[in-house]
Amino acid sequence: LIENLDELVETNEHFEFFWIPHTRWALTKRNNRTTDPVHIPSRAKQWYSKTFLENYAFGAVCALGRMKPNLIPRLATALPSTGQSEIVDESYRIFASERIVKFVEMEYAIPRQYCGEALQRIRSMIETKGHKVSFPVEVRFTAKDDIALSTASGRDSAYIAVHMYKGMAYESYFRDVAKIMSDYEGRPHWGKMHFLNRNELSKLYPKWNEFLSARDQLDPSRTFANAYTEQVFGK
Repeated sequence: LIENLDELVETNEHFEFFWIPHTRWALTKRNNRTTDPVHIPSRAKQWYSKTFLENYAFGAVCALGRMKPNLIPRLATALPSTGQSEIVDESYRIFASERIVKFVEMEYAIPRQYCGEALQRIRSMIETKGHKVSFPVEVRFTAKDDIALSTASGRDSAYIAVHMYKGMAYESYFRDVAKIMSDYEGRPHWGKMHFLNRNELSKLYPKWNEFLSARDQLDPSRTFANAYTEQVFGK
């Protein structure tokens, strides 16, 4: 998978994958527009795949891992590692999915060319530090843009998201991942967990001052300010 990332990204409109920590396999997902007729599994198959396996069964595995963290690596290898499916349907049905299992999440955008290297380092770090991670590491890709505070501003980007099941300690794992991301000038997702402040964030965005000027002009009295915006933008 890592060796073929460029081809997979370039030949699909939307490509992402989910690597299962403590294993050497990942679930890939390719979404492309088509004129083919609608083709969807039966309701029973959809319920089994999307509701039972992806939510109830996965949630039970996560809950067991929370009770007995040392079981997590073995539980990961017990998850299905083969099989494929193809669905043709309206985009809002394809991209949206029900999520019953609760978790905390941190996601970083890094230059796309470093994706494979960064993932290998995360994999090594998890094993070296002994983190027990029951949630997949999600990886997706976007093209660059020119928006001042976009995490893809000025560079084609890979987004690496790490998760931890609700009720489990996450900060040590997240901070270890964040250290790796910092080596690639990683930009954290604005709406997810991270540990950076204004001084650190300002170095990651070439158009940072352009945004601050617009903020001063459009919101001089800080009507839209709160504790989080003060952390990341200042007062």
